Amino acid sequence: MTWSKSEAAVSRKQLAVSPFSLFSRRAIRCLLLAISLLTSSCGIYSFNGTNIDPAVRTISIATITNNAPQGPAFLTQRFTEDLKDYFQRNTNLKLVPRDGDLQFDGNIVAYDFAPAAIQKIDGIDQAGANRLTIQVKIRFTNTKDDKQSFEQLFQNFDDYAANRNIATINNDPTAVRTTTDKIITDIFNKSVANW
Repeated sequence: MTWSKSEAAVSRKQLAVSPFSLFSRRAIRCLLLAISLLTSSCGIYSFNGTNIDPAVRTISIATITNNAPQGPAFLTQRFTEDLKDYFQRNTNLKLVPRDGDLQFDGNIVAYDFAPAAIQKIDGIDQAGANRLTIQVKIRFTNTKDDKQSFEQLFQNFDDYAANRNIATINNDPTAVRTTTDKIITDIFNKSVANW
């Protein structure tokens, strides 16, 4: 059997292209299948890690009152608004004034500075840092699944240089926000991410 030069060239082109075409077609099919499986689940998982039942559509967050005697005046409003903002950014739930499918209320129970990282300098114990600790008691009600409801104390802290004036930290909403943001993340994870 003899082939002409043109037939041989066509045959070599088919052999050279075929394995790649098969591989890329298979790869594309597998990729599309994987994406469709991930995105067409039953609707209770999302890419931001939340685990919210599709029947849950609304959220209400009551004012988180500041019952800590040393807490700054702005803490109630700042914490409540930051909690609302976090849920609005990370879920598709509609924020309603009251009676949401998911309901939050609570209060700030502790706002304390204490010495941390004690060091001996010339035989005298001194604080190497000042630690701000904030505790927030949250009551979470899931009206669609009461087994997920809870009441819990959330706490976090940040350390500040010992030479930094505590009054300036109290009056600096950005400094306080670093601690409250961690607490808000913990509340979010416990309530809708189930971590």
